[in-house]
Amino acid sequence: MGKNLLVIGAHSADFVWRAAGTIALVTSQGGSATVIALSYGERGESGELWKEPNQTVENVKHIRHEEANAAARTVGAVFRCLDLGDYPLTITDKAMEQLIAIFQEVQPDIVLTHTPADPFNPDHPVACQAVQKARLLSSGAGVASAFSRITPPDLYFFEPHQPELCEFHPNTFVDITPVMEQKKKAMECMKAQNYLQTYYTELASRRANHARRISGMQEIKYAEAMQRTLPWVVKSL
Repeated sequence: MGKNLLVIGAHSADFVWRAAGTIALVTSQGGSATVIALSYGERGESGELWKEPNQTVENVKHIRHEEANAAARTVGAVFRCLDLGDYPLTITDKAMEQLIAIFQEVQPDIVLTHTPADPFNPDHPVACQAVQKARLLSSGAGVASAFSRITPPDLYFFEPHQPELCEFHPNTFVDITPVMEQKKKAMECMKAQNYLQTYYTELASRRANHARRISGMQEIKYAEAMQRTLPWVVKSL
């Protein structure tokens, strides 16, 4: 049985740059992946689209939805957007209820989201805090409760754009070499931010170098870095 992956980003393109390879790997191994965007990033993440004459918020959202949906299909995932608005992203009680319902519906084995700190993007830490809270509330902190609960999923932070300034400590490297072409195709779908394609391709190559030095696995050409947030629970070492 493959893993059940839930990826939650503040904006509709976040999953593509930071985790598209991991998503493609999971789905290629028989798992499933659900991508949730809390917003379309229509205000702060769509600069190229706003250069068009007579552009509207509704049209930007439509374009961003189509791009993200196409990118998700490329890596075998299902895409949904809660359309909560960005810059600032605000998590209302209703939005939290939506997130908890998604956790209970998807029942993920693994959750990927942003780091708790990001000095350059005010929405990313808000998304992280919301995901951590929804995870705890949907799982009842791992104990019997008076309401329906799920098995607590593993939680990872995917790599931010400025890792050294976001308190990101990579302790997990995912070999995405077999699916790198899928990640490239997913990135190509995000035309509103096409300037990021080269950066994240080069980053995958650099992270592969780290993975090779750590493991000795010389076949790794591309990798994504993650930060596992919870201790491992094992029967033996």
